[in-house]
Amino acid sequence: MAGKPKLYYFDGRGKMESIRWLLAAAGVEFEEEFLETREQYEKLLQGGSLLFQQVPMVEIDGMKMVQTRAILSYIAAKYNLYGKDLKERALIDMYVGGTDDLMGFILIFPFLSAEDKEKQHAVIVQKATSRYFPAYEKVLKDHGQDFLVGNSFSWADIHLLEAILMVEEKKSDVLLGFPQLQVPYTNNTLMAGNVINDISKSVVCR
Repeated sequence: MAGKPKLYYFDGRGKMESIRWLLAAAGVEFEEEFLETREQYEKLLQGGSLLFQQVPMVEIDGMKMVQTRAILSYIAAKYNLYGKDLKERALIDMYVGGTDDLMGFILIFPFLSAEDKEKQHAVIVQKATSRYFPAYEKVLKDHGQDFLVGNSFSWADIHLLEAILMVEEKKSDVLLGFPQLQVPYTNNTLMAGNVINDISKSVVCR
C-alpha cells in the first residue's frame, strides 16, 4: 500500500497551498517537511530530488514531482477532479490558468513594502472585480450549473474557491455584485471549512 504523499516546502502558504487544498479536497492525508534551514534544502539538492533546483516538491506514487502545475494536474487526474474527457480537461486548465493569474497578484503581497502593499491591495481588488470574477460569473451563468465544468466538483472549483477566500482577506464583501459566484460559494463554504480543517488534520509532520 502506497504511503501518504509528502510535501516539501517552506513554512508558509506560497505555491504549496493549492496543492494542500487539492489533496484535502480529495480526502487525502499527507505529510509535510518544512525547509527551515539551508542544510535541508542542500540535502534535497545533493540527493537529486529537485530537478530544477526549486520547491515545491511532492513525493507521491514513487515519484519526486516538481513544478506546481504538473503536481496539481497529477493529483486532479488521480482523484477524479479533472473532468471526464479531453474537452472538460481543457476547460479546467483554462479556468485554473485564469485563477493562477489572479493568485499571482496576491502571492507577491507579503514581500512588498508597506507603501507598495497599499497599492497592491487596490490592484488585487480591481483585477478580481473587473477581470476575473466577471469571467467566472459569466461562465456559471451560461453553464447553468453550480460548477464551472460539467455537473460535478472539479479542480477548477477548488482553485476558484481558494482564490475567492484569498481576495476576501483583502476585501470581505468582494462578492457583492456577483450572484452567480455567491451561489457556489455559499454551497461550498462548508466544504471550504472542511478543506481548511482537513489541511490541518492531514499534516502529519510539519
